[in-house]
Amino acid sequence: MGNILRCFKGDDDGGDHYPYYKPTSRPHYQPPHYHGQPAAPPVPLQQQPLDPHGITPSTVGVAALAHDLLNFESTSMKLLEAYKNTTPPPKTPANAAQLIARALNMIQRADLEGVLEFYNFPIPSLPTASSNYQPSLLPEGVQFVLNTLPVYDKCIGDGDGFTAYVPTTDPRESANVPLEVHELVIARTQARKCRDYQSADALLSSLDEAGYKIISCSDDEVLARKYRIRMRGIDAPELKMPYGKESRNALVKLIGGKSVKIYVYDLDQFGRYVGDIYCNNLFIQEQMLKNGHAWHFKTYDKRPEFARWEREARAANRGLWASGNPEKPWDWRRDQRNARQDAIQVY
Repeated sequence: MGNILRCFKGDDDGGDHYPYYKPTSRPHYQPPHYHGQPAAPPVPLQQQPLDPHGITPSTVGVAALAHDLLNFESTSMKLLEAYKNTTPPPKTPANAAQLIARALNMIQRADLEGVLEFYNFPIPSLPTASSNYQPSLLPEGVQFVLNTLPVYDKCIGDGDGFTAYVPTTDPRESANVPLEVHELVIARTQARKCRDYQSADALLSSLDEAGYKIISCSDDEVLARKYRIRMRGIDAPELKMPYGKESRNALVKLIGGKSVKIYVYDLDQFGRYVGDIYCNNLFIQEQMLKNGHAWHFKTYDKRPEFARWEREARAANRGLWASGNPEKPWDWRRDQRNARQDAIQVY
């Protein structure tokens, strides 16, 4: 492991670079250099140009450095653990390349090849699980795709909504982690090393307020971003309505403790990401409708297959349709709003 900790080599211009990790957050900022002319002197920090969000290249560089260090530590630990658990230890370059590919199966393909190239190891034929956040062809209207960590049961609020976490190792996420989040993670790590667990817990609360969470996953800690999800095209009974708990329990059985893929179409007025949900090759809205656990939300979604799946469940008296004439959740919410307004006026 000593060599991986010194995994730097010179470029043609005498500079140093880390061949494995190339963060998308790294600013590509170079002073202007013209043919036959010396480069312009560096601009003082207070005079550096701001981007539209008021961030200087140097500020972005600090965030990139913090991001690099966190990923470097995680990578080194994964390689060390894989080496310790391999019996017998790798004897050939091909064996060593396979070990590295297995240990780092969640990093980008180009980054994995950078590590192998540094040690003059062959590129294995193993497919690596690089986290490509967008398929080559997206359905019409899809803004982006989220690949989540396993969904906690307690994060499923009802039959059509839940909270999910997406690891910041995902390329789309890694480029957008705010500087203050990096600083909170580093501060928490330092607090834990000093056994200041009270401060570490307080920093976790600050991370949560910033929309991030450190999640234990396979004996490792993963920084993840929080997303509130509203399932597109269906409306489930509210928890206080008849069949509300049954609808939520049905969704828990489908996605609880499992990773899901979310095709995000929109952001609603409540800050929830509206999308189609897939889990273990199942289209979750289809399962909820066919089994009578939700209504087709016709006001916002005109897909004919949704209407057909609801009709099939009605005809078979499945789920909420067993009661004959269940109350519509949008009517229930309207009545609740009206009741609250009447109470305010009386007061």
